[in-house]
Parts: sequence; C-alpha cells; structure tokens
Amino acid sequence: MKKDSIAWQAYGRLLLGVCLCVSLILTSCAHEKDAAAAPQETASASAFVPGAMDLASVGTDPNPPGVDGNRVMQYTKEIVALGPRPIGSANHKKVEDYIVSHLKGDTVEDDFFTADTPAGKFPGRNIIAKFPGTRDGIIVIASHYETNYSFRDTSYVGANDGASSSALLLEFANQLRGKKLEGYSVWLLWDDAEEAVKAWGSALQPARYGGWTGFDNLYGVRHLAEKWEKDGTIKKIKAFLLEDMIGDADLEVDEDSDSTPWLESVVYQAATRLGYQSHFFARTIAVEDDHLPFMQRGVPCADLIDFSYGYNNVFWHTPQDTVDKLSPKSLEIVGDVTLETVRILDRK
Repeated sequence: MKKDSIAWQAYGRLLLGVCLCVSLILTSCAHEKDAAAAPQETASASAFVPGAMDLASVGTDPNPPGVDGNRVMQYTKEIVALGPRPIGSANHKKVEDYIVSHLKGDTVEDDFFTADTPAGKFPGRNIIAKFPGTRDGIIVIASHYETNYSFRDTSYVGANDGASSSALLLEFANQLRGKKLEGYSVWLLWDDAEEAVKAWGSALQPARYGGWTGFDNLYGVRHLAEKWEKDGTIKKIKAFLLEDMIGDADLEVDEDSDSTPWLESVVYQAATRLGYQSHFFARTIAVEDDHLPFMQRGVPCADLIDFSYGYNNVFWHTPQDTVDKLSPKSLEIVGDVTLETVRILDRK
C-alpha cells in the first residue's frame, strides 16, 4: 500500500507540473502577442524609470496646449526674410533685435561671449527669457538662431534649421506670458553660434556641411553650460528640451540616443496623449547637438529633431532649406508636444 500511495503521489505531481508548464507557455504567448500589437508604446515606455511616474496620475489637461502653428510660420517667414544670418554679420544682429522685440515685458537676460573659431573671433549672444514658476527648479527650452558661417555668401537662409525652432520659442513666450506657472520655471534659450564655421565636404556631398570637428561648434551652449555650472544654476535645471529642424512638412521626429532615455520617453508619452505618436520615434539615431554640453554635466536632455529633412536629408544645409518645405501643422504638433512634456514634468 505504501508503494502504491507513493506512485499515485508521484503521478499527481507529474500532472501538476505539466499543467503549470502549459499555463506558463500560454501566458508567455499572450504577452508576446500584446507586445507585438503595440511595439512603439512598449519600446518607448520601457525606457522611463525615474520616480516611478504614474502617467495616469498626471490626469488630462482641462486646458490642453494650443500652439498657433500659423503664427509660428509667420515668425519663421519674418526671420527668413532677414536673409542669411551667420555670426558676425549685420543680419545676425537683425535677428537678435527681432527676437528681443517679441519679448517686451518679459524678463530677458543676455549672455554675451566671444566665439574663438578657425575663422577668427566673433561676438556671440545667448538670449534667455525667464518665466517664473511655483516649484523649485527650471525647465530650459532651447533653439539656435544663426545660420552656418560657411554659407554666408550664398542664399542659404535656414528656414527649418534655426528659423523654425527659434520662431516656435517665440510662440512659447506667447503661451507663457502673463500666466502663473504652477510648476517649474521655464527659461527659453535662443543660443548662438551652434553651427561650425570651418567648411569641409565629403565624397557624396562635397562642400555642403560645416566642419563638425573638435570644438568648432556649439560655442554658445558650451559657454552658457560652463557659466551655469560655475554659478550653481545647472543644479536647478530639471530638464533641457532642445528644438531643432522641427518644421518639416513630412514630420518624423527622431528618437535621439545621445539624449536622456527617460526624458525622451516622456516626450513620446506626451505625443501619445495628444494623438501625435505617429510623428515620433519611428527610428533611433545619435545626434550631436546643442544639448551635449548639458548632457555632459548631468542635466536630463531631450533633442526634438527631424533629421530626415527631405529624402536623404537633401534640404539640410542647402539653399533649398526654404519656408515652402515647412508646415504650420508640424510646428503646432512639436509645440503642443513640448508643452505637454513640460506639464507632465511639472506633475512628476
């Protein structure tokens, strides 16, 4: 009897084991099916880790972002109408004056510096508009505003590369002006001398690109990041959101692997909440851009950039970078997603 009892117990354990294995296999298959059904959401959301943020707790904004894409487009056209604006030129001074003229009544701070470049020394100017919030901390939204020095004698006007994002920041000022920000302070940064000045080319695209080598680039943000590190400001920056080449009519914002993964994930969540996720993160690339000096100092950064400007980037750094390639809707989408990202961060 004892032998029979042991045998039946063994048989029962075997059946139980088989059932458990089948259950695990079915559960695994179900999980794989769910993941395959929503690959973008799974891939992006998994990167978000800090603070175990529950986006459901953020809630729906009763007053959702309302960027005026047509107004941003008008600002873009007005900047482009000033002509090429390389550092050290008369048009460069005109675009500085244009930006400041739209910030009357705002708290504006100038950060003057000297860009020591392979083409000589040039006076530079970072422009910062500050909008105070109730929380202790700062969210910086940035764009460079000049065009490439290498193309100073051409018809290159940088409609998308510099003008569109600088115009969007002016619209952000419209959205923030006169409001009590129930969150972090927002600083809008128009940074100068982002482009390299030394020309070089390649076998495929000779003499088209600026020489992005060594320190011949990012003069304004490198100066400002160092300054803010010395005076302690950098410790207060909760996020650095960079806008670059965001007006493309065929909008495809890339996921930047040189940015902070969790902050890129918040951007994607913001896009998803507004129904714009199809315009975001279809591909992942590494982008050396204005955010790097802040990344190197431990500031969380996200670069909102569409680096597929025309087929194989054919409009970038060419005279074909003109306003007819841009769309007010694209400007509106990126603007709304940026402001929704700020809202999510405020409630984090």
